[in-house]
Amino acid sequence: MKGFAVAGAAVVAAALSRPAFAGPNDLVLSRLGTCVAGGAATADCANATDVIGSNIDFRSLSSELGVVLAPRLLTPADTLGFGGFQFTVDFQTTRIANDAPYWRVLEGSPNPGGAGVHHGDAYLPTVGFFARKGLWMPLPSFEVGAGAVHLLDSNMWAAQAYGKLALHEGYHDFPLPSAAIRGGVSRVMGTDQIDLTIASLDVTLSKDFGYQGTVGVSPYGGWNLLWIVPRSEVIDKTPGIDVRDVPQDIDRNFAFKDQANITRHRLFAGLKLQYYVFEMTLEAAFALAGSSVDDRAGTDVDCADVDPTAPTTRCDATDQAAAQQSYTLSIGLDF
Repeated sequence: MKGFAVAGAAVVAAALSRPAFAGPNDLVLSRLGTCVAGGAATADCANATDVIGSNIDFRSLSSELGVVLAPRLLTPADTLGFGGFQFTVDFQTTRIANDAPYWRVLEGSPNPGGAGVHHGDAYLPTVGFFARKGLWMPLPSFEVGAGAVHLLDSNMWAAQAYGKLALHEGYHDFPLPSAAIRGGVSRVMGTDQIDLTIASLDVTLSKDFGYQGTVGVSPYGGWNLLWIVPRSEVIDKTPGIDVRDVPQDIDRNFAFKDQANITRHRLFAGLKLQYYVFEMTLEAAFALAGSSVDDRAGTDVDCADVDPTAPTTRCDATDQAAAQQSYTLSIGLDF
């Protein structure tokens, strides 16, 4: 097991150390900033005196991206057992509102300034690599897991880890499901545009069935709550201008205001099949549309009602993220 873990860590480290060439799914958050001169929006960013970031677009983008890179689920309620461990590779595709204005940040958008266009594919694909281990401590029926998820066609990775406690498991001859609670975290890396952390809590129910004593069949389902914590890095609206040549270009750097945490709810269902040490899991998840609000002190103005010719950060940003679906296939070895 140690050898597999070291090899997996080496693969991830090598991937993260590659030269950073922007892919079509990398982010260009400067597109969510509006140049301002004399208190009004201007297309002449070279002579702008300020840049105002769109709070509502930043919140909605973070919400949908948070679902794409959220902690993986992919396990029934039963733990692996004290002596059990598992290695898996999974492939997931997640729906995004690719015609929403906040997705113009995609590097590969065919028209970053256009409205009502598709800024990329409707589904973002990811691949994940995970190791899971059953434990006796700190409590019986405990399981931990860790791994990494890569957003394809980008430089972004998410390091993930979780801990799961089975509240009831192993009574497969009784008409009662196994039940577990799990907490997880996902930390996004590989981008200098956004600092994104996603925490997760879920409740899972499952039932294990055997087929002719050789194949294990474990349907499962549950509810998942996500807390998405977005923080902006400093963003250069005019990267083609060197501040050493034009000192006032420092005014065209900006950062989105820190926002209240975003909450999203997911419902999920899956099926794990196991033959000997080989396992395959299929899962579908549905994330409800976003609705959380970043309530700014001293204002009741909704960011959606702000005049685009007079942008401001003094407004309340409501998450506009659409409902999202994720579909996942996982294959691996379950000892």
